[in-house]
Amino acid sequence: MSAKKIIVVGGGAAGIMAAGQASSNDIEVTLIEKKNRLGSKIAISGKGRCNLTNAGDIASFVSYYPGNGKFLFASLKELDNYELIKFFEKYKVKTKIERGGRIFPEADDSEVIVKALKKYLTDSGVNITCGQQVKKIIINDQKVQGVQLEGSEEIIRANSVIVATGGSSYPGTGSTGDGYLFAKQAGHKVIEPLPALVPLRTLEEWPKTLSGLTLRNVTASIWVDGRKKGEEFGEMLFTHFGLSGPIILTLSRIASHALQETQEVQIKINLKPALTIEQLDHRLQRDFDKYKNKQFHNSLDDLLPKSMIPVIIKLSEINPDKPVNELKKEERKRLVYLFQNLSLNITSTLGMGVAIVTAGGVDVKQINPATMESRLVKGLFWAGEVIDIDGLTGGYNLQAAFSTGYKAGRRAAEYVLTTV
Repeated sequence: MSAKKIIVVGGGAAGIMAAGQASSNDIEVTLIEKKNRLGSKIAISGKGRCNLTNAGDIASFVSYYPGNGKFLFASLKELDNYELIKFFEKYKVKTKIERGGRIFPEADDSEVIVKALKKYLTDSGVNITCGQQVKKIIINDQKVQGVQLEGSEEIIRANSVIVATGGSSYPGTGSTGDGYLFAKQAGHKVIEPLPALVPLRTLEEWPKTLSGLTLRNVTASIWVDGRKKGEEFGEMLFTHFGLSGPIILTLSRIASHALQETQEVQIKINLKPALTIEQLDHRLQRDFDKYKNKQFHNSLDDLLPKSMIPVIIKLSEINPDKPVNELKKEERKRLVYLFQNLSLNITSTLGMGVAIVTAGGVDVKQINPATMESRLVKGLFWAGEVIDIDGLTGGYNLQAAFSTGYKAGRRAAEYVLTTV
């Protein structure tokens, strides 16, 4: 080959960033995306608004990646959250900070991010091929030779290949696990992909009656085989199938792993986490004194959303028509416990089809974090969610994709220029 060539497989956040960084006058870069458009997953992220990163201290970022956060140190150092914001500012994308440090485009439209990234590729001189699927990474003597497309026997030669195919979540966007097949073909170990940041199904039917109800300032804890494995404070949502919302999604990673091992999984909700047992008991006594001439079912309006009252009454096993002034101490204590230990049994997650991110992927032990190059195959680089890294909600997963893509693109270019 007379010209030095790099092929990037996958047209999401990591692949686009990698392609732009790898391209130069001395290197011809081709980006291959199997869907008919670039940035499909970006377009639907953040409910169509694109939570592209977080405003937090970059030094603390790794703590927000329960899946191999330390692996990201080098990538986040090379392209941190503020450098990413500056990158988009060059393409006229203004951003804003919302609750929890989440950063969104001011336009509240993910398409401005996709448009900016397409302009970035054009400015970088990247060749874009959409609607074509890579079948195989061609490797000879543990060195990349190029790729082969579906439906073709021809090998498209390249000095280096960057795999940025995403995980298995939201398969409709093209993330169908292709990269895991490439990894296995190259001799890499793949940690079993599981859905993370995913809603949870409950055994109990009563959440259906509360579908659409959001609870704020509550605590949810996750218990596996009777042992507490995690706890989050914030906002959650009841749905027709069970539970969702930010704190549930954060805890779902633990549930995914536990359910794989057929362990018993419970979510316990503390509706009044700011109060101790004693304080909540005193609060109930005051309310019961206030409503002493009413029936029990009319005494909880000051403590609970209206739609939730029938559920709590049924779970308490207290006669709803019982006069408040006849309630026994044991019944009040039972109610206090229920307020702070509202338990639900988790039967499953909603699966990869609706998971925001994938836990699992190419084993990080076989990738050099300083370069994103395979430790097994020369010239083969990895970026984004295809790797066994996953973060919490709040912009962390897109930041990881952009940062690993940035590093992979630059290091692949260095590899081609210095070793080929």
